[in-house]
Amino acid sequence: MPPTFSTVAQAIAEVGELFPDHGFVFQDLKGEETSYDFPEVERQTAGRAAALQRMGACKGDRVGLVIIEPEDFVLTFLAALRIGVVPVPMYPPMSFGNLDAYADRTARVLTNAGAKILLASARLQNVLWSLVDSVPSLERLIQVETLRDSEGAPEYPEIVPEDLAFLQYTSGSTADPKGVMVTHGSLVANSKGIILEGLQLDPTKGDKGVSWLPLYHDMGLIGFVIAPICYGVPIVFIPTLRFIKRPSVWLDTVHRHRGTASFAPNFAYALATRRVKESDLRRWDLSCLKVLGCGAEPIQPETMRAFTELYNTHCELPLNSIMPAYGMAEATLAITLKPALEQMHTLVVDAEHFSERGEVVEPTSDARAVVEFVSCGVPFEGHEVAVLDTDGNRLPDGTEGELCHRGPSLTAGYFGNPEATAAAYRDGWLRTGDLGFVKDGQVFVTGRIKDLIIVNGRNVHPQAVEWVVAEIDNVRKGNVVAFSVPGKIGEELVIVLETRDEDHQAMAASVKAAVQRELSLTAADIVCLRPGSLPKTSSGKLQRRKTREQYLRGDAGGEGSRTFGSSSDRVTLARHVAKSVWSRAKAALRG
Repeated sequence: MPPTFSTVAQAIAEVGELFPDHGFVFQDLKGEETSYDFPEVERQTAGRAAALQRMGACKGDRVGLVIIEPEDFVLTFLAALRIGVVPVPMYPPMSFGNLDAYADRTARVLTNAGAKILLASARLQNVLWSLVDSVPSLERLIQVETLRDSEGAPEYPEIVPEDLAFLQYTSGSTADPKGVMVTHGSLVANSKGIILEGLQLDPTKGDKGVSWLPLYHDMGLIGFVIAPICYGVPIVFIPTLRFIKRPSVWLDTVHRHRGTASFAPNFAYALATRRVKESDLRRWDLSCLKVLGCGAEPIQPETMRAFTELYNTHCELPLNSIMPAYGMAEATLAITLKPALEQMHTLVVDAEHFSERGEVVEPTSDARAVVEFVSCGVPFEGHEVAVLDTDGNRLPDGTEGELCHRGPSLTAGYFGNPEATAAAYRDGWLRTGDLGFVKDGQVFVTGRIKDLIIVNGRNVHPQAVEWVVAEIDNVRKGNVVAFSVPGKIGEELVIVLETRDEDHQAMAASVKAAVQRELSLTAADIVCLRPGSLPKTSSGKLQRRKTREQYLRGDAGGEGSRTFGSSSDRVTLARHVAKSVWSRAKAALRG
């Protein structure tokens, strides 16, 4: 029988006794591994919780986390949950580039959260100390390393399901950060759905997870820290940076540890298909995998088919292991998952009929264009997904509208932002802002309402354009953005892409021809950029609207994800270090 609990704090306290032989394994950047069984996790988190209380942290206080090392992040985060302290996870600066924008966003998040303490890795303190002056509520910046090997028993306050567990800030605009209020109750409900219903994992039967996902975002944090510890599922953590530098470590770790479950966005499957070595294909045995989930960004069916075919042929990957999923932070994490043991299901529809009427119609032999959608599965027990029109009316099966969700996994809204909460949470439903349809009980996601392109009266999903372009030689897969801009007689289609091809004129011609041939659309402009130019969120998602804003300003790619270590970057770093030194000196003088 799986354990029962009403809060995550209770689950952490009991996991060591219930699953003494299981635990977490942390890799470092060199691949060396450190293991913590769950009794040790319980002891370590208790010690860190006591240390937090000695520092003045109390139930309900918000504490910012900017922590590089996975061990420190996981143990400190769980320690905070045990005593009702509310962690605010934030991504660390990945480089010296765009440091001003990073500091500004971090300050806005901490200010919005009313954070009292900032816990950060020691190597970041020279950059982050300046935040003590710019965030009114912030009293202290503490090196997280000082919490290591802390001992003592904390005073455990009463924690109930309605209590706030942590704040998950969405990858929105810098000017308006929105902190999703994730409660203990919503975490318990979503964890049950993920582990017991969706993934159907049982640690007593050898199930084990492997993850390289960032821990400061919901998929990595809830899917591979909170949900597993609630049910005693062992996890092997790969540093995200190690995966980025060498994608093969992901499946190599699955092979060595006999992992049965892992998750990744669509781009990771494309990388694993394109960059694998023949020697690895001959060596790896992936027959152990029960679940390879895919979510967090649009799922491209061709990518998943190519991955499955390659690894089934060479590494015995089970054909039914691929699990498309749909979710968002406002629903805690997962909304739907493909039923376990079933193969991935897709639906091919008449593209023109769908774009003009939003209705699913099977294409005839003379259809000019088709589009294929991936089923993201079904909602958890006690949860519901409905497709509503702009007036809140339910739409029939197979008709596109806004996907809306309700159930015990819904979060409590946005912290300190009642207007945004009222707009998104209406009449018990979460208005997701996503377009999609339900067919035979299965949920299909088609795009974002705000990203819909309307050209010559046709509704065009940007993903359809981006997927066509991504198949062209020398276009970087996962690095294509399509959007519309005002033209002389209506909206016009613009495509921005990354390529290593130096002949941009020939590339643009190839793109224009492919889009016309496959989608019967004419692109008004095609912009080719060098790799690393497109703006992305901290979780690696392309920022379509920011790319459009850059294009309209005439500087597409001007604020991309790349960092070249330029002299201006070094000057910016020096300025932030100087500000941090001054802020630290003033804090010392204040005593």
